[in-house]
Amino acid sequence: MHEIITLQLGQQSNYLATHFWNAQESYFTYSEDQEPAVNHDIHWRPGIGADGTETYMPRTVIYDLKGGFGSMAKTNALYNDLEEGQTPQALWNGPTVLQKQPAIPQSAYQQSLDAGLEPPPLTTDTVRYWSDFNRVFYHPRSVVQLNEYELNSSIMPFERYATGEDLFASLGKEHDLLDRDLRPFIEEADQMQGIQVMTGLDDAWGGFAAKYLERIRDEYGKTAMFVWGSEQESAMRAGGLSREKRLLRLANKARTMTEVYKYASVVVPFTVPATLPGSVVLDAGSQWHNTALSAAAIESVTLPSRLRDAANRDTLGTLADTLNAMGKQNVASLGMSFAPEPTEEEDVVMEGTQDFRQRQLLNQKSSRHAAVMAKENPEGVFLDINFTPSDQLDYVRRRGGGDDDRPRVFSQVLTSRGYEVDEQAQEANKAEEDEIFRRRSSYEPVMRSYHTPLRFPLLDSFPQIFRDDNGEPLKRGGGINVTSSLSTDSSVYKRLKLLRNTVGRSIGMEDREQLGNELAEMADEYHEGWSSGSDDGDDD
Repeated sequence: MHEIITLQLGQQSNYLATHFWNAQESYFTYSEDQEPAVNHDIHWRPGIGADGTETYMPRTVIYDLKGGFGSMAKTNALYNDLEEGQTPQALWNGPTVLQKQPAIPQSAYQQSLDAGLEPPPLTTDTVRYWSDFNRVFYHPRSVVQLNEYELNSSIMPFERYATGEDLFASLGKEHDLLDRDLRPFIEEADQMQGIQVMTGLDDAWGGFAAKYLERIRDEYGKTAMFVWGSEQESAMRAGGLSREKRLLRLANKARTMTEVYKYASVVVPFTVPATLPGSVVLDAGSQWHNTALSAAAIESVTLPSRLRDAANRDTLGTLADTLNAMGKQNVASLGMSFAPEPTEEEDVVMEGTQDFRQRQLLNQKSSRHAAVMAKENPEGVFLDINFTPSDQLDYVRRRGGGDDDRPRVFSQVLTSRGYEVDEQAQEANKAEEDEIFRRRSSYEPVMRSYHTPLRFPLLDSFPQIFRDDNGEPLKRGGGINVTSSLSTDSSVYKRLKLLRNTVGRSIGMEDREQLGNELAEMADEYHEGWSSGSDDGDDD
C-alpha cells in the first residue's frame, strides 16, 4: 500500500502536524458513490478499539515534552478501556499511591467536538496547545510524553543541540526508541514507501532528530526520509531573543543540518517569511497561524505521494530522486502560491466577458496548473511565498529583486491543486516526461509537475489567514487553489557559507574545524557546475 510513517518531534512540529492530520481527515468520504481523491491507507492504519469497533488512525509517533500535549490524554474515546481512577497493571503487586497533577481543561472547541455539537470559532486566545484544534483520534502507542523536560521551562530549557542528543542517548539506555515506538508502525505496513519527520532545526529537537535519523538509517538503509525542519525566525525578527540566543539557534541549526544531511533523502528548512503577499494576514506570534501557512504548502506539495490518480501519483522516493538529480543536493526550498476558488458570479463573467483585462484578472484563479507553469518557466518557477530561512544573525528585510537575484534552479517538483485543467495543461502534461529525460542528460533544470482537482480545505480548525480580492477573510468550509514547490537551487551555497561564517566563532575549538568543513562540503554541492561572478570571492 506504500505506507508513510510520520515522526513528530516537539511542540512546533506538532502544531504543524495537527493541521496536516486535520486536512487528511477531511478527505474521507462516507458515500459509496464517492471515491476519495487520496488513498487513506497511505497515512492511516486500521485497528480495533477497546470495545471491538473498527478504528482508523494516523500512522504517526508524537513526541512532546511534559505539558506539551495540553488537555489530550494518552487514551481516548476509542481506546479508553480503564475506568476513572483505575491504574494500569504493573509488575509491582504491592499497594500503590496515585498522584495526579491538575488536569488542563479542554477547550470549548474540543468539548463541542466530543459532544457532537457545532464548535465555536477558534481564536489565537483560545488555542493554547496544538491539541486545542485537533480533530483526530490517535492510537495510544502514538502518544509519547518525555517527562525529563517541561515545556517552556526557564530552569531546564530544552534549547541546545547537545541537550537533544543527550536526551535521546539517555532514553535509549532504558528502551531503544525505534524498537519501542516506531517499529510497531513500520512492521504493520505492507510496503512502506518512506518516513516523514517533522522537527525543529534550531533547538534541542535538532539534536534529538539527528540521533533518531541515524538510528533509522542504520536499520532501514534504503528507506526514503523527508525531514521538514521548522525554524522560529519570526521570534528573532520580533526582537524577542537576545543576540546570544539568536546565535545559539543558528549554531543549533548548523549542527543539525550537517548531521541530518547525512541520513535524510530530502531536508526542507522552512520558516514563515517576513514579507507576505497582501492576500495573507497572520499573527506572527501565534504558532497556530504560522504553522497553518506552512502546513498548506507542505500538505500540498506532498499530495502526489497519496493520490489515487495514477497519472499524478509518485512515491517519496521518486520525489527525492527528482530533487537529487545532479548529485548530493538534498537540501530543498519550499514555495507556495494560492488563489481563492472562483465564485459562481466570476465563472459567469469569465464565460461571457470580452474585456481582455477583466478576463486576465479572473484567469489568475485558474492559470497556475503545475505543468503549464513548468513549461512556461523552464529555468524554474518562483512562487509568491518563499519559506526559506535567511540564516542571518542580524535580521535585514529581504529586498524584492528582479530576475538577476533569482538563484539557479537545479531540480524542482511542482504540485497544483484545484486549478482548471484546460487543453494547454493537457498538452504540457503529455510533453513533460520526454522533457525530463532531455533536461537530465543536458544538465538543465529537471522539473516534474503534478495536479489534482482537490482543493486545500479551509476547515473550522484552520485560522482565517487567507484573504480574497477585497481583503476579506475567506470563509471556512470552502477551499483554495494552491501551487506548491520543492526546489534545489544555488541559493543554498550562499546560505550555508553565511551560516558557517556566522557560527564559527561560537563553536568550541574541538568542533569548529569539523563543522566548518562539513558546511563547506555541503555548500559546494550547490556551487559546482555553474559560474557566477558574484560568488567568486565567497570562499575563505
